[in-house]
Amino acid sequence: MPQAVAITATPSQVIPSQAETDNQVIGLWLAGRSAKTQRAYEADARAFLLFCGKSIKAATVGDIQGYAMANADKASATQARKLSAVKSLLSFAHRIGFVAFNVGAVVKLPPIKNTLAERITDEAAVQRLLALTCEGRNGAILKTIYGGGLRISEACGLKWRDLSARDDGGQATVYGKGGKTRVVILSASIWSALMALRDEAVSDAPVFRSRKGGHLDPVQVHRIVKEAAARAGLPAGFSAHWLRHAHASHSIDRGAPIHLVQATLGHSSVATTGRYLHARPTESSGKYLAV
Repeated sequence: MPQAVAITATPSQVIPSQAETDNQVIGLWLAGRSAKTQRAYEADARAFLLFCGKSIKAATVGDIQGYAMANADKASATQARKLSAVKSLLSFAHRIGFVAFNVGAVVKLPPIKNTLAERITDEAAVQRLLALTCEGRNGAILKTIYGGGLRISEACGLKWRDLSARDDGGQATVYGKGGKTRVVILSASIWSALMALRDEAVSDAPVFRSRKGGHLDPVQVHRIVKEAAARAGLPAGFSAHWLRHAHASHSIDRGAPIHLVQATLGHSSVATTGRYLHARPTESSGKYLAV
């Protein structure tokens, strides 16, 4: 009868830990992410550790499942985000040798309900919003977010050196999510609105300036959008990101290829952009029924 062979890890196979405390692990895990992502991820990680009352090393599968159940009353996207952050943290702790096993690997994320259709606004309504805020800095930033499909942080971060003139308007080099850079073409109307703001500003100056001369803060832009939406009679939940949704939906409705919309918005996958097709389908078998 063959003898069982004991398999043990040699010193070279053991991954030396790169951290000694939970705080060090969290710090390494967050390093290199945007400030906004760091705040959100750290809040979710701390909430999990507070919930289970344990260190990262002591956390169990049951703790993660219990945390998921404790958040079951929240929106599906919120549930998935919170659990995704915990799984990411525990996976990172395992990769750097802080824990022997990745207990989060066996826990599945909950399915997310696609509510995108609720946040897509008719083109006429967006045009009304733009028409009611057509002058100066505020009008220019609304046009740029919608016309360029920009995230609010991307618009706020623009410097004059990022803009270049074209025969048919201009273009903006955008530093986006995940550290990715893309170039977005701006119409002649948007370009004209932007150039009206420049005056004698140097190339390193912000395109959208605050009263103190620095970059306009996303919170301020959020307020500008809310006020414009109220004037246009749009829903209270309308935000700058709804303008980005509108860009995607309206351009697809007008025949823009989905891969082009993907590149403009900076989506990592065409599947992400494809959500807009499902949110506003042009065909349905129900159209063939006599109801």
